[in-house]
Amino acid sequence: MLSKLTSKNQLTIPKEIIKNFPATEYFEIVAENGRMILTPARMSNAEAARQKLAALGITQEDINDAVNWARDK
Repeated sequence: MLSKLTSKNQLTIPKEIIKNFPATEYFEIVAENGRMILTPARMSNAEAARQKLAALGITQEDINDAVNWARDK
């Protein structure tokens, strides 16, 4: 099956393929020998939180400062 790469670097996985992975929200992707390999991935809540914090630009130092601030109250 073919899948077109969009101008935003997104691929749509055909329904015939994705139906084999019910309830899978994330895939690990690697490049190997000129191929892209997708593997279903399950993210822990901690990993999801780390990714959200990174997307918001919140650093470990910011977290440490917030914890120290809260402890002083």
